[in-house]
Amino acid sequence: MSEAAAKLHDEASITNPYDEAKIDLTLFVSCYNEAGIIVETLDTVSEAAKEVGLSFELIVIDDGSTDNSLQVVRDYIASHPDDNIVLRVNQKNRGLAQNYVDGAFLGKGKYYRLICGDGAEPKESIVEIFKAIGQADCVVPYHRLTIGRSRGRAMLSKIYTFTINSITGNRIKYYNGLAVHLRHNIMRWHTNTKGFGFQAEILCLLLDLGFTYKEVSVITDEKRVGKSNALTLRNLLSVAHTIVEITNRRISSLMYPSR
Repeated sequence: MSEAAAKLHDEASITNPYDEAKIDLTLFVSCYNEAGIIVETLDTVSEAAKEVGLSFELIVIDDGSTDNSLQVVRDYIASHPDDNIVLRVNQKNRGLAQNYVDGAFLGKGKYYRLICGDGAEPKESIVEIFKAIGQADCVVPYHRLTIGRSRGRAMLSKIYTFTINSITGNRIKYYNGLAVHLRHNIMRWHTNTKGFGFQAEILCLLLDLGFTYKEVSVITDEKRVGKSNALTLRNLLSVAHTIVEITNRRISSLMYPSR
């Protein structure tokens, strides 16, 4: 390769980093005390990706589970030697948002998505999301039906979505639906928000930067028994922090518009 050709290749790699991906999709599977459901989750998402015809890898991050989730995942990997599965074990709980960013750096796929280890998504919903990959930079699921969600949580979700849309001028139907992103975008433009709010902040940031999106209607089934982690004080504070960060960026963009 000539010096000029090499320079052009290097420039293309910088401006189009997505083209160098070795596989289609990196799936970060979060795991925290999910021993009873994690095998079903791994089976479901693997079957969905294979049905759509995507090459994929599974990055399972055990976030300091206190049950036997870790052994269950290790046994699963041993019984599926032909599947591309990576297991990372956190010695202490780092939180979903930090693990989400870490998973992007560990992966090799062009696209990237979080899969919650609690198995809330039916295979049919995951298939619909995967089918939309490549039609836009971001695939944004929204829930036309969430089985098992209380009216109170549903109302809070609507208020949250309305608040962010009012601040940003977006018309997104749902911000916490586990969007599919270009993996490089998560490495390049990840946020410092902790807790559940990180998804909305990343999506708003990418839309502000001009990336395209496609919304996909899905059904979810919340199988977790007991109080939802979404309503803890820690995550409610995270949501408040997200709203503040999005507001600050909106004000900044109005004061200092791009030229």
